[in-house]
Amino acid sequence: MADITDRGDITDLVTDFYGRAFADELLGPVFIDVAKMDLSAHLPIMCDFWETVLFRSGTYRRNALQLHVDLNRREPLTERHFERWLALWRAAIDDRHAGPKAELAKVQATRIAQSMLRRLSGGSGSEHHTIRAARPAPSAAG
Repeated sequence: MADITDRGDITDLVTDFYGRAFADELLGPVFIDVAKMDLSAHLPIMCDFWETVLFRSGTYRRNALQLHVDLNRREPLTERHFERWLALWRAAIDDRHAGPKAELAKVQATRIAQSMLRRLSGGSGSEHHTIRAARPAPSAAG
């Protein structure tokens, strides 16, 4: 199985993923009924996003968080939504690709999902904030 190498691979992957997401019993209604997503208009934007994430193309120039904040106001996005999104994304990658860029696409998707979930819950987007908050305070003897 080949790695993700170019925009064509990204287009095929993103198309595959959204086919799965639209058919999914949890995510489908969010995309179709709440976001009323026009998939033909959305796919090129998401290809720009992933091309920027994986190849630093700079083609994505939107605010992904704000779109999700707006959506979250209409339909609260929960950890379950993000977990399903990640599972479908990873499955689409694993069914099509293997290699460093494929792994990067999974790692970055995990980071993005975790950051968005933290931000939508009113926290910081930084995982370091979460790590710092979870770390016990130093002892007086230390």
